[in-house]
Order: sequence, then structure tokens, then C-alpha cells
Amino acid sequence: MRKGRFIADGRLRTGTIVGDRVQSKDRSWPVHCVRLAAPVRPGKIICLGRNYADHARELGHTVPEEPLLFFKPPTAVIGPGDPIILPPSSRVDYEGELAVVIGRRCRNVPFERAERVIFGYTCLNDVTDREAQGWEQTWVRAKGFDTSCPIGPWVVTPDELRFPLEVRTHVNGQLRQVGDTSLLHIGVSEIIAAITSFMTLNPGDVIATGTPSGVGPLNSGDIVTVSIGGIGQLENPVR
Repeated sequence: MRKGRFIADGRLRTGTIVGDRVQSKDRSWPVHCVRLAAPVRPGKIICLGRNYADHARELGHTVPEEPLLFFKPPTAVIGPGDPIILPPSSRVDYEGELAVVIGRRCRNVPFERAERVIFGYTCLNDVTDREAQGWEQTWVRAKGFDTSCPIGPWVVTPDELRFPLEVRTHVNGQLRQVGDTSLLHIGVSEIIAAITSFMTLNPGDVIATGTPSGVGPLNSGDIVTVSIGGIGQLENPVR
């Protein structure tokens, strides 16, 4: 099942995407006739840093033994087609990622039961102010500026996906990143178990699982597309 949010007839609605149509209660629209919005409005977005060994190496870092966690605020979220607004910085990078959407309130979830709390999966772009990240230990500015968290195009429930999934990022149609979720240093179930050992997760919360190697800069006028096999494409212009 594919669940999402969209604007039709001037209203923000929630619905199910079936084929080339969006169904909301007793009405439906062709997908091309609606504007897709971010499929969730998370209370919190928890991200993993350096969770692909090749990405850690390209930035000159070692792979952390424990999950390297940081937050993006809900105000950073934008949807498909919404512009990424660059902050004043010498370099702002794309980071295409698989994101997990939590389906139920949970705490202290054992590894072997982690899949039970997952509502679905979607694409996420962890847009990063690399200049700020260089001097700011907490990464608040680097990771949390407005429009730094595109999410979409919809959430796909686990029953429709077969892992591993391939993550690709294109900029202006040129392939920049290719990753395979089998290469995650810390897998999804282990991530959920680790986070819920000290923090409650609520329905709609999002976990970004990390980005593969190939990150690079964005410039005004670019079009950046994160695509994941079985899920779809998340495309945003850069301004």
C-alpha cells in the first residue's frame, strides 16, 4: 500500500495511491492532477550519520561503533517539488537516504520485534550545510535549516518491498549516488532497537538511515532526485 498526502481542490488531504490515481475516502483523482505534499508531518526526525562505510571514508571519518544520531526539526520538512532554499554557505550537499516511518508509539523495542512498529518507508534527502558542519559540533545549523529535509513522494508499507533496496541520487539527470541497503553498517531493526532503548517514538516519526558515498554540492537551478527501488522518486528544485 502507498499512503500519502496531497492537495486537491484547494485542500490538503490524505489518501492511498493505487496505480495512477489517488483515493481519498469516496473520491479519487489522477496523480498528475494533484500536488503531492510531504507524506508525513513527523514530530521528530532522527538521522544516522556515517552509516555507510564508503560514505564515512569519503569524508575522512571512521565508521562509529554506536549509532551516530542527530535531529532534523519538523520545520525542515518539504515535499516533492518544493524548492530547497540554499543557506548562505560555500557548500551545501545532497544526501539521498532511505527513511523509516514509525507506525505506533513504542519504547524498548527488541531487535526481533522492530519490524512490528514500522508503518512504511519513503525517500529522504538529508540536505547538509557542509561549511557549518565543519565548525559546528552539534550540527544544528548544518542539518536543521528550513527546507533541508525533503521527504516523499509517499510512504510504502513493508509488505510491498523486498530488501535490499537500491538508493540513487541524480542531479540534473546525472547519477551521483548509488547505494544498497545491504551495506548499512547498522540495519533498520538494530537502529530502532537502539533508539527506543532511551527514547519514545510516536506514530509518524521518521528515521533517516544514512547516505551512501557520492555526496556532492548543490547549486541554485539544480534539480535533485532521490529514487529508491520499490518506492519511487523524490524530486526537488534548488534555489
